[in-house]
Amino acid sequence: MLYDAYVAQSDFLSPFRALAGLTRDALSETSFGPFGNYFFKGISAGADIASRGHLTHQRPEYEIAFAELEGRTVPVIEEVALDTPFGNLLHFRKETNVYQPRVLIVAPMAGHFATLLRQTARTMLNDHDVYVTDWKNARDVPLTAGPFGVDDYIDTLIKFLDKIGPGAHTVAVCQPCAALLAAVAVMSETKHRATPRSMTLMAGPVDTSINPTDVNRMANKHPIEWFEKNLIDKVPARFAGAGRRVYPGFLQISAFMSMNMPRHWRAHADMYGDLVRGNTGKADAKKKFYDEYLAVSDLPAEFYLETVQKIFQEYHLPRGQLRYRGNLINLAAIRKTALLTVEGEKDDICSVGQTVAAHDLTPGIKPMRKKHYVQAGVGHYGVFSGTRWATQIYPMVRSIIAESD
Repeated sequence: MLYDAYVAQSDFLSPFRALAGLTRDALSETSFGPFGNYFFKGISAGADIASRGHLTHQRPEYEIAFAELEGRTVPVIEEVALDTPFGNLLHFRKETNVYQPRVLIVAPMAGHFATLLRQTARTMLNDHDVYVTDWKNARDVPLTAGPFGVDDYIDTLIKFLDKIGPGAHTVAVCQPCAALLAAVAVMSETKHRATPRSMTLMAGPVDTSINPTDVNRMANKHPIEWFEKNLIDKVPARFAGAGRRVYPGFLQISAFMSMNMPRHWRAHADMYGDLVRGNTGKADAKKKFYDEYLAVSDLPAEFYLETVQKIFQEYHLPRGQLRYRGNLINLAAIRKTALLTVEGEKDDICSVGQTVAAHDLTPGIKPMRKKHYVQAGVGHYGVFSGTRWATQIYPMVRSIIAESD
């Protein structure tokens, strides 16, 4: 019922957003003199923000058309290397025969699309052959595809790495750090041919009992039955995944925005001021961020509930209790895969200490093949995007890949 109400509200407001867009376009192309221009610019700016202030449910474009390679620009072509029901293995293929280490960027299945890691991929493309886990919106996955839980997520990572082949490297961002650790442990124990040579875990919840954040406290505020009763709904009839139980993306984004609402209000107030003053560059940057941030994706109910219970409530991974297909996962089996962990000093989603915990959980990796880095002055998103990611964190990632290749 909650999902149906959300869709009905979205349908009701759609004509008003369209009218706001028409108002913005009409006023932005008309001159009313010096005073009139300032007055109508204010109306146009407000209309612009109103027309964009809504959620979308389709994956944005990656907009990665070129990469720099040995001082020259080469075209980049997006190719689906492997299509699975809940996600594609997306390959950013460069038109070149130059060897570069193959890297799988493991994106979160956490309410946003993998395009949130656009800058992560773009930065890494100059030195690597990049693949991305391009997760699909669960509301578009038919019921015939079956359920999708944590075991299925691990299965998919193993399938993707098998498709890429032996000798690849992995970079997990945020939520999938625990799942990647589990997948590499399973592959190591079974001596899988495509066990990655390195794994970089960035701002991910490996041990959420350490230095809890508001996100962690929220997960422990209620029993898992409360989450299933209040946050899980069925996809309405009009969508391809009709009847599938999901954690709707609109609930996830609402929870995240409520944690930092004053910051979002300030950002929109600044955007309004930039539009009125004609600071199009600054305004466009904010628009681009929120276009991405407000593009939401539903999560399969099984995956969401299992993640909340096993990772955030019961700490299965650090307690040695996480199972895969009924068998305990043995993190000590990881021996040949190098490990880099990265944390942001000001991360209020995955705090300092939660990711570096992976070092104590992987005694099979020699100390000389483990590294940890805390980036000063950045929050969660600054770990994988922005200037400090590109100039300070990425060189660390590039280094461990090169040393392990």
